[in-house]
Amino acid sequence: MASGGLQLLGFVLAFLGWIGIIISTAMPQWKMASYAGDNIVTAQALYEGLWMSCAMQSTGQIQCKVYDSLLKLESSLQATRALMVAAILLGLVAVFVAVTGMKCMKCMEDDQVKKMRMAVFGGVIFIIAGLAALVATSWYGNRVARAFYDPFTPVNTRFEFGSALFIGWAAASLAMLGGAFLCCSCPRRETSYPPTRGYPKNAPSTGKDYV
Repeated sequence: MASGGLQLLGFVLAFLGWIGIIISTAMPQWKMASYAGDNIVTAQALYEGLWMSCAMQSTGQIQCKVYDSLLKLESSLQATRALMVAAILLGLVAVFVAVTGMKCMKCMEDDQVKKMRMAVFGGVIFIIAGLAALVATSWYGNRVARAFYDPFTPVNTRFEFGSALFIGWAAASLAMLGGAFLCCSCPRRETSYPPTRGYPKNAPSTGKDYV
């Protein structure tokens, strides 16, 4: 029962992490304009994401523009897109694989060994998906930080970390933690020894067999 609870906990955490990766990928707030150290007053907030850039007016109106051409984008942004999409697809595969191996499911009840292996395999895929998302968000965040501290970057073009980055980091951590729980939920094999055979006891001789 303990391993079943750990398995369920791992799946829930990994699934929530996968949902967070999807949300982070779709959000436009990967980086937001910063005017730190300057007295510039602006009536709008600027955001940039993987798919679009947005400007929010002081009235609350938001205007977004999708990036026109894929070929005009920076190679680092294209790589970040690819890693996040790969993490989403891997998470989708991991969900189906892990659900098949869950103890509460009726699938593959005849072969418990294969069922446990499916759960562990799903956990491994969740870990890989979390790593892909973690690499993508950390790489993007490193680029934002380097541009922010670059003295040659104009003050009005500096950006800070957006909320999508923090969601991505948290989601990647949840996916990897849940995947690790799924991998650890497999119970250890107990060494089974063949039962010892009892030797038959010799019946006492009554002497009637002799003539």
